Amino acid sequence: MTDILYQWPASARFGARVPKERFYERTASTAALREKFVAEVDRISWAYKLAAETINLPGSPEVPEIEVLQLDAKSSDISAQVLAAIDKAIPNPLIFEINREDTDGRAVRMTAAHKPVGSPAPRPSAYFSTGWVRGDMLRTPLPTAITMAALYSALIGPLTPLAPRPGESPAVVGERLDVVRRLEREIRALERKLRSEPQLNRKVELRRELTAKQAELDQTR
Repeated sequence: MTDILYQWPASARFGARVPKERFYERTASTAALREKFVAEVDRISWAYKLAAETINLPGSPEVPEIEVLQLDAKSSDISAQVLAAIDKAIPNPLIFEINREDTDGRAVRMTAAHKPVGSPAPRPSAYFSTGWVRGDMLRTPLPTAITMAALYSALIGPLTPLAPRPGESPAVVGERLDVVRRLEREIRALERKLRSEPQLNRKVELRRELTAKQAELDQTR
């Protein structure tokens, strides 16, 4: 994971405020999720539209354009459940910038889930994110790319906590991250069992299983 903010091109500025009700009325499937919208989101701005006519890169059926949404949080953050509901409402790939007020001023984090057009709506666990950075930090120019799809992969690549392997798409990185998280949970559970197990023969079995899980985790990372 890299702490980074991109310098979005002025030519791609869209700058439209979107009523949050438009999202939670259409995609919030439960009362609890609607309450999350109300409690967490102060404002949604459709800030930039990265498209052929704005940044002169050809799109594709999977990535015709990329939308950048800036969300102002009411308090400390906006949950992945809310982001997934917004993602469900907009078919194009999205990149979010979440803003909050800290004691030192405005803080921002960038987050996204890999979502080409036609793919299922992202799960909350699929979101990659930077850490929180100062809102006035120096922004990085957009990565060099010759297509919109290549730009999309380059934009969200630095957000992932796993380094992509050669030729690995963000979607595959996400699948590998799911496996890593599952293995980490299983290893923690085995470690708890090992500490509390009184029988020696059972301890030996648990250590063997734990060693195998740790080796699998090392290969997956």
